[in-house]
Amino acid sequence: MKRHYDIKGKIALVTGANRGIGKAIVDAFLSNGAAKIYAAVRNLNSAIPIVECYGGRVVPVQLDLTKPETIIAAVETAQDVQVVVNNAGVFIASTPMDSDAIDSFERGMEINVLGLIRMAQAFAPVLRINGGGALVQLNSIASLKCSANFATHSASKAAAYSITQALRELLDQQGTAVLSVHPGLIATDMSDAAGLGGIAEPASLVGEGIVTALKAGDFHLFPDSMAKRVGGAYRHFSESIIEADISEYRPD
Repeated sequence: MKRHYDIKGKIALVTGANRGIGKAIVDAFLSNGAAKIYAAVRNLNSAIPIVECYGGRVVPVQLDLTKPETIIAAVETAQDVQVVVNNAGVFIASTPMDSDAIDSFERGMEINVLGLIRMAQAFAPVLRINGGGALVQLNSIASLKCSANFATHSASKAAAYSITQALRELLDQQGTAVLSVHPGLIATDMSDAAGLGGIAEPASLVGEGIVTALKAGDFHLFPDSMAKRVGGAYRHFSESIIEADISEYRPD
């Protein structure tokens, strides 16, 4: 079932809101009529430029996905939130044969996967009370296609995507729309540091894409040209699997 959701007039919380894709999401939401944004950041000072830009429409809150107590505190502050965007994540890449592979994988799982679970468990009751709302998870094309050079990152993102699929089914029962976002090469500090800034596409594609995808009731968003290529190859398979009933499946 598609759940169409219009951001206009709504109150949202965006993790990692101070830069990159998170900042682009804040910009897109406010330009499309969102009433207020809770800018969830690890360091409150990092949100000062957003507040200077938008004034009282942006409310900074401290939140660290590795510290459950900060998530609970953010819930207490944002009792009126209607849309939660879990954008914050980490890119730590190793091959399975690297000496730091296990440490990299554990760190990626802690933030990219356990962070998502913590956010969903904490905020789902608030979304239900406030009419259902929407949960947006920033995944990646790396969740669908693994490269050996960043295998541990892909594995953590694949796990996050699996959790996102489960949340779509579970939160539908309370009327919450769930959107899984899979960017490709987007212009951020991370892509600049990797020397890819010249070929990366603007983060605004992600922010505006989320607004459009929520309104359309989509579950997947592939916002940029690289993501669209991967998404085009994956879409038919993924949608058929999502609709399949495997409740009776038992492993051999």
